Amino acid sequence: MILLYTDFGCTGPYLGQVRMVLLREAPAVPVVDLMCDAPSWSPRAAGALLAALAAELLPGDVCLAVVDPGVGTSRRPAIWRIDESWYVGPDNGLFDAVCRRGARVQGWEIGWRPPRCSASFHGRDLFAPVAARLALGQSPMGEPLGDASARLAPAELAEIIYIDHFGNAMTGLTAAAVRPEARLRVGARPLGHAGTFGEVPPGEPFWYENSLALIEIAANRASVAELLGLKIGVPVSWES
Repeated sequence: MILLYTDFGCTGPYLGQVRMVLLREAPAVPVVDLMCDAPSWSPRAAGALLAALAAELLPGDVCLAVVDPGVGTSRRPAIWRIDESWYVGPDNGLFDAVCRRGARVQGWEIGWRPPRCSASFHGRDLFAPVAARLALGQSPMGEPLGDASARLAPAELAEIIYIDHFGNAMTGLTAAAVRPEARLRVGARPLGHAGTFGEVPPGEPFWYENSLALIEIAANRASVAELLGLKIGVPVSWES
């Protein structure tokens, strides 16, 4: 299948136009909206979240990922084969965390260009056709990017990388990196651990291991982002 990971949002024309290209180019391949509200303007934060979601990809799947504040500039369009899955998008750090976690990594700069290529919408005009061709079994079109070991993001990103519509705040820390008895700290506020929401009183902030195996900060029946003034990029630390 083709999995879309973008910061386009669910409103406006952008996601629909990308899906339209994929349907025309590869009508038999299922397309799944993996995420349409990835952290905008921050390939590093979006990349940490993508690396957690990438654990669900199967061999042959193609992830079309676009968080591209530098669209139309000199940043390169790229294809990555990480283990047995494909990734297509801008070479701006978005795939660094996925590369770090992969056992086998190859990359190519996309050399092909379509007859029409908007300077501001490579997701539709360049990345979508390439993703469709990879899903149909075609080979990458372009020059190798070289040693992927130089593109390693931090193993742990100790900051807020995503805030969902409940106001829960995901971090780029894997739960395996922090002991359950540790107290997480955001600003001056220390936070204890709980297994799930119902284990703390309503309105009480805490941290827990979410379904992606990342540390998430939450509050029972409340928006922890509003309670603590959290935004993407806010650093977190912990005390054992």
